[in-house]
Amino acid sequence: MTAKIYVIVNQKGGVGKTTLAMNLAAGLARRGRCLVVDADRQGSASQWARSAAPERGFPAEVVSAPASLGDELGRLNNAYRFVVIDCPPAAESENTQVALAAAQVLLIPVLPSPMDLWASAGVERMIAEVRRRNPRLKARIVLNQIEARNAMSRAMRAALAEFSIPALRHGLNRRASYRTCALEGCSVYDLGGRGRAAAAEIEAIIEEVLSL
Repeated sequence: MTAKIYVIVNQKGGVGKTTLAMNLAAGLARRGRCLVVDADRQGSASQWARSAAPERGFPAEVVSAPASLGDELGRLNNAYRFVVIDCPPAAESENTQVALAAAQVLLIPVLPSPMDLWASAGVERMIAEVRRRNPRLKARIVLNQIEARNAMSRAMRAALAEFSIPALRHGLNRRASYRTCALEGCSVYDLGGRGRAAAAEIEAIIEEVLSL
C-alpha cells in the first residue's frame, strides 16, 4: 500500500488550513486509514484532536511532525492509505519542502479577498520550484468562507481564472459548523444535522481531489 499524501499550505495564516486539513482527513478516514501530520508549530491540529471527547476520539490519527519528516513519510507509506499534512504559514520551511516533495496533491485554502490571493503568489513561485523535483504534484486553490450573496466571493472566481494555479470547483462556505467542530474536537461529519451541509461540501472536495 502506498499512501496518498495531501499537503495543506498557504503563506498567509488564518485562511482555514487546519479546518480544511482536519475535515478532509475525517472524510478520507471514512475511505481508509488516515493520518494527520501536524507540521505547524502552533499545533492547531494536535490541539483539535486533544479536544475530542474520549469516548469518540477523532476519526483520523493526529501526530506532530517529527524532526526528520522525510524519513517518517517513507515509513508511513506502508501504514496508511491517506496522509494529510497541515503545514505552517511559511512555504519555505524545511518540513513544508519535504512534504511537497513527497505529495501527490497540494491544497491552498484562500479567503475571498484580494490580499489572500496576492499572498498566494509566493506559493505559486514555490510550486514551480518544487515541480522540478516532484513533477507529479497537482496544486489546487480551495476557496474558504464563501458567501454566495457576497459580491467579493463572486468576483474571486473571476480573479482565480487568471491565476496559474487552478481552483477546485467546490469550496467551503462560511458556516458556524466549521467553528463548532474545532471547539468540540470533532469533524463536521459528527455534528449530525448541524453539520450536514458542511459535510456535503467536504465530500464534494474529496471526490474532486480523488479524481485528480
